[in-house]
Amino acid sequence: MTDSSDSPFGLGTLPYGVFERPGEPPRIGVRLGDSVLDLAATAAASQWPNAEVFASPSLNAFMALGPAAWRDVRARVADVARCPDPDAVVVVPLDDVTMRLPLEVADYVDFYASKSHASNVGEIFRPDSPGLPPNWKHLPIGYHGRAGTVIVSGTDVIRPQGQRSPQPNRRPPFGPSTRLDIECEVGFVVGRSSQLGQPVPITEAWNYIFGVVLLNDWSARDIQAWEYVPLGPFLGKSFATSISAWVVPLEALEAAQVPLPMQQPEPLPYLSGGEAACGLDLHLEVVLNGTVVAKPEYRDMYWSPAQMLAHLTVNGAGLRVGDLFASGTVSGEAPETFGSLLERTWNGTDPLQLDDGTARGFLEDGDVVTLRGWAPGPRGTRVMLGEVTGRVVSSPYSTV
Repeated sequence: MTDSSDSPFGLGTLPYGVFERPGEPPRIGVRLGDSVLDLAATAAASQWPNAEVFASPSLNAFMALGPAAWRDVRARVADVARCPDPDAVVVVPLDDVTMRLPLEVADYVDFYASKSHASNVGEIFRPDSPGLPPNWKHLPIGYHGRAGTVIVSGTDVIRPQGQRSPQPNRRPPFGPSTRLDIECEVGFVVGRSSQLGQPVPITEAWNYIFGVVLLNDWSARDIQAWEYVPLGPFLGKSFATSISAWVVPLEALEAAQVPLPMQQPEPLPYLSGGEAACGLDLHLEVVLNGTVVAKPEYRDMYWSPAQMLAHLTVNGAGLRVGDLFASGTVSGEAPETFGSLLERTWNGTDPLQLDDGTARGFLEDGDVVTLRGWAPGPRGTRVMLGEVTGRVVSSPYSTV
């Protein structure tokens, strides 16, 4: 096991996941190229401190050990990957394992941190009003999602049912969504708890984030458009949220830190943190049925992960190990950087032409969507983000 600049998951990445093999319990592993380092077996054989946490079916117990343990384990994994002990290091082929949801999601919050995305959605959904609501540049807008419907990459997504906007003086129609969409997002996994009633200052926010996943916030736009006034997203979002099976440690992204875009007006003091309010240089792709349909750039996001976490807790809300918060759709200024079909096809009015000769305004049953990405690492290397894939299937349930 040696590192090389062309390895898709080399020593610069070392992401954590939960895997299982036939007849064996799920446990924690680290991806190395096309293999998985079995942390449970390796840590036990090498007598690492707290080795028992790696035999858990989620990352939560490991994350709860805190940042010092995160750094120590990452260093130990790098050491054994460079100079493996054949009597202690256990590695299995990636093709021989099944990946599971990597964490027990405690709470899930989705933000709205892209200025371009918020402006585009406002123009589409509220054409007679300003694209950005008046509060948007003063705080990171977000909503609480449904933790129980966060699913791991590779899980099918059942087309949701619900009410849709009615014609004037008519009852709202009910049935499967006809405007099923995706949202290319970045998710942040919280690895530390905080005390109820005590906000996390922005200067400390990064110390609470364990790692990063790619995230697809599947969205039923027709259901969303009817229900979201006045309280915001509900059934149009809560049916499925896909995340990658591999969690990239925040430590792996140190070389990817970049300044935020200019924030005007200046945020309130609790959202102003100098270097703590930095962004990340993540290069993302949206692939629909094998066709790359968008290339969003995360560095364009207006609000930073630290600002989102500081705002999430400023009212005294406590964090729990396993909390997940997402950036909202990553979209830039150019259409090819729009991270949702809502924007990319302008609400279905300008369908995308795919390489297979078909066109899409929104998703059809059988469509497969994959999000992938990478970040710059040290010395010209790349830090790979785990892919997140989902296939749309029709609802097996009868409408009423």
